[in-house]
Amino acid sequence: MSSSVPVGLLVGWMLLLTVKHIIADFVLQNAWMAHGKDQKTGWALPLLVHCLIHFAVALVLILIIAPKFWFVAVVDFLIHITVDRAKGICGSTFGVTLESGHPWFWTLIGVDQALHHLTGFGLSIFMAANAG
Repeated sequence: MSSSVPVGLLVGWMLLLTVKHIIADFVLQNAWMAHGKDQKTGWALPLLVHCLIHFAVALVLILIIAPKFWFVAVVDFLIHITVDRAKGICGSTFGVTLESGHPWFWTLIGVDQALHHLTGFGLSIFMAANAG
């Protein structure tokens, strides 16, 4: 991998993956997924459906722009499911929920979102650096 990254490609991929994240995490995620994936039990199906939506949206967008990077959607899926499950474990184990009024709830949401955006940044660097 090159030590220099084309800035225009980096910005383009970041914008694309940010749009993907907004669509999959906010527009297409319903209450069943949002609440279900963070439960102590019964979390697997809501989490899987939510992360498969991330995978599908990422795959479609990547296939349109640069099909050779199709596998980036798989990497994004694996990282997303890991981060969301870790958030769910923290939330359900320590009672860090909106309903509980736990003072760390918004911090947990912020860390979750930061990790997703750092994932997008890392994947964007990879794709921009390997575009040639």
